Amino acid sequence: MKFIKCTACNGKLKMHGCNQVHFKEIEYYAVVTTVSEFQVVRIICSHKQMKKNCLPTYCHKEVMQHWINPKGEVRTMSLSTNAFSHAYDSWQYYASLEIRPKDFKNSQKYRINPYKVYPQIKVLPILRRNGFKKAFYDIAPQVLLTALLKDSCAETLLKSGQTSLLRYYLQSPNQHIQRNWQAVKTGLKSNYAVCDFGIWEDYIDLLRWFKKDLSSPLFVCPSDLNAAHDKLVQRKQELQRKEYLIKMRSEMEQAQILYAQEKKQFFGLSFSEADITITVLENVTEFMQEGDNLKHCVFTNEYFKKNDALLFSARINNQPIETIEVSLSKMEVTQCRGMKNNNSKHHKVILNLMKKNLYQISSRMKKEKVIKT
Repeated sequence: MKFIKCTACNGKLKMHGCNQVHFKEIEYYAVVTTVSEFQVVRIICSHKQMKKNCLPTYCHKEVMQHWINPKGEVRTMSLSTNAFSHAYDSWQYYASLEIRPKDFKNSQKYRINPYKVYPQIKVLPILRRNGFKKAFYDIAPQVLLTALLKDSCAETLLKSGQTSLLRYYLQSPNQHIQRNWQAVKTGLKSNYAVCDFGIWEDYIDLLRWFKKDLSSPLFVCPSDLNAAHDKLVQRKQELQRKEYLIKMRSEMEQAQILYAQEKKQFFGLSFSEADITITVLENVTEFMQEGDNLKHCVFTNEYFKKNDALLFSARINNQPIETIEVSLSKMEVTQCRGMKNNNSKHHKVILNLMKKNLYQISSRMKKEKVIKT
């Protein structure tokens, strides 16, 4: 891709092919304000149309309003979306804002994180008391403000300056911060900086399995998180293999029956690009082999028992390179890890290939629902 400098402002410009004369950009921005006793977050969708040799044109449309009361209860008004579009935010711009049911907050549309927030912010006094100043730390305003009104964990993390952990807590679909709150408090007291929250929570699960004291910084705050995690994974694997091998085999047979019942509609799902092939893990023994080959905890921590998770193996010449976890409820990649939980040199390609094919998972889920009805 070629770049040139703008002669007027010296900004960096990306050169497109000469045959492409029409360009379109879509971004969201938010207006945070108050109405009576309600905290209101308004989401506006902005379209920018560009054409060669013409000035750009802009169009702005309010697509959602989130009304939050002082107890943290939220109701949303939004436009309707096109039901047959692959895009979850394919808005019907000619429609009017309509109030949505309470479970709308579980929708991807509710969690849209705007590109910018209008700087003139008005918030309820209770939010100031609960630690909010003006920054949103790359968290959707409606998600952060709702959490600060009803969730003491979010309030504690914000007031202690743990904004990265707060973002992980509010945005990661598979986080277990509340369950690991004792360990979190230990880390806060020790000013411990977690470099990888997913690995750290897996590590805390392993400490709990070994019945270690989660109030001890010696265990909770390792200087080398990856090394400590891998050491516990290896210890657990050795114990499982030496002491419970026969029991494990019988449990694996039972686990395979349950796993096949829950995930059979996804079996056979596979897609490839260049030399990389991504396939669904169809057997519990494959989880064990994947964990052994890549030396991570996909089998040790029993990912095959997670109802919301669908696991894939990315391979080259039938050799596993990375293991991918997809959240079925959020329809997004939650983890993509290679040898010892590190990224392989193919990480970006694997991640892009997986994201491009998420719609195939959605299609199979829809077909299963139709069959059941």
